Amino acid sequence: MMQTSWRDSVVAYIRAEARPADKFGHQPRIYALATKIGHGMDYDDDVLFAAAWMHDLGVFLGHRPENPAELAAWDHVPYTIVRSRELLKGWGFPEEKLDRVAEAIRNHQAKDDPKTLEAMLLRDADILEQLGAIGAMRMIVKVGRDTRYPTFSSILPVLSDAAKRLPGMMRLTPAISMSVSRVEMLRSLLDAIKEEAGDMIN
Repeated sequence: MMQTSWRDSVVAYIRAEARPADKFGHQPRIYALATKIGHGMDYDDDVLFAAAWMHDLGVFLGHRPENPAELAAWDHVPYTIVRSRELLKGWGFPEEKLDRVAEAIRNHQAKDDPKTLEAMLLRDADILEQLGAIGAMRMIVKVGRDTRYPTFSSILPVLSDAAKRLPGMMRLTPAISMSVSRVEMLRSLLDAIKEEAGDMIN
């Protein structure tokens, strides 16, 4: 009988735990983007794969607080690091690489200051996911489901800010180049919304 690899265990677990279900697509896209950005670079693919697939565990339903006040103050990163370390170790992930996975997860958000190449790849890929058609789609699905975004108009400033601010925060040249078309698309969408709806969007 063939033994399940740790990578198969990671994918199967995230597929089962990613809730709402639309959150599952983020993980494979992030890993694919990160490897595309890192083409030709000397990164550890085990570390990148594990970090890319596990980095948002703490935002899934069942892993984050249900109480609105607790959720508003929730930092998913410490939980994700601790739980990922436990799970990866149990699945046979190389233990000597666990600290590098934790470092990448700890610094995957735009506000962070990554030092390792795997962390930079993950962070730049995560920023790219907030731009373009995918970025817009990921925001739109939150309307009415996330208490921060009760209406369509509430996500427009977020998308506009992403188009202005995020490209300049990326570290790696391939990611910066990849952001150009995504920013153009996002700005075109925002312009079209303004033209079609003016101030009457809700």
